[in-house]
Amino acid sequence: MSVSSFTRRQGRIIGALMMREIVTRFGREGFGFLWLIGEPLLFCMGVIVMWSIIKPEYEHGIRIAPFVMTGYMCLLLLRHQISYSQGAVQGNVGLLFHKQIAVIHLFIARNFLEFLGSTAAFIVVYFVLVCLGQVSPPQNVLLLYAGWVVLTLNSVGLATVMAALAIRWDVMERTVPLVTYLLIPLSGAFFMVSWLPKQFQELYLLVPIPHGIEMVRAGIFGPFVETHYHAPYALIWAGVLNFIGLTLLADARDRVDVE
Repeated sequence: MSVSSFTRRQGRIIGALMMREIVTRFGREGFGFLWLIGEPLLFCMGVIVMWSIIKPEYEHGIRIAPFVMTGYMCLLLLRHQISYSQGAVQGNVGLLFHKQIAVIHLFIARNFLEFLGSTAAFIVVYFVLVCLGQVSPPQNVLLLYAGWVVLTLNSVGLATVMAALAIRWDVMERTVPLVTYLLIPLSGAFFMVSWLPKQFQELYLLVPIPHGIEMVRAGIFGPFVETHYHAPYALIWAGVLNFIGLTLLADARDRVDVE
């Protein structure tokens, strides 16, 4: 089998699994896939409205709307990747009866679907806020894209590791809500690294996730806002997490009953 035909075959399998996931999660009627965009859009707009009411227009010299938009959409991507990766195997165990479907297909389909939905929601929220005059166009589009991809790779790696551990030990699945709540302060979604005392900034940046969010904000705000990130460090972490996750998934088919 040639590389091109192999790639097309894998693409068809993943595409079919994504369509099945959309139908299973959102149904055949109503908004369907649009709800994958609409759900984070409504949540993000709600948070922006709430913060605009209870907080001043500017926080540390940064306007509330773009600050909340960047933080909340990044956090939503991170949490959704983790939440929906849980049960990817258990929820589709019947599909593993077909030998051409591998465990990795299930994870790729779910994670890519979440990436597309969160990305589309981010674009729509951004467009709406630009139309309302709440945010300006990004100062560095490539840096914005790079930050979003770096965050996605770390999110997928962490999600895969946690899902693989949940296949081995049921108790791990119960820790997911705790982990997602801990990620609110650890991710830096609702504060900037520059707001921390100088002596804590380097220690905090040992956590890989804030680097992607800081890159997203650097791409939007430009050099006028102080940001701290190191893309190679975050990418190394993403590679390590994904490697560990894939290694742990290697025997996942043997750990579930596919009959």
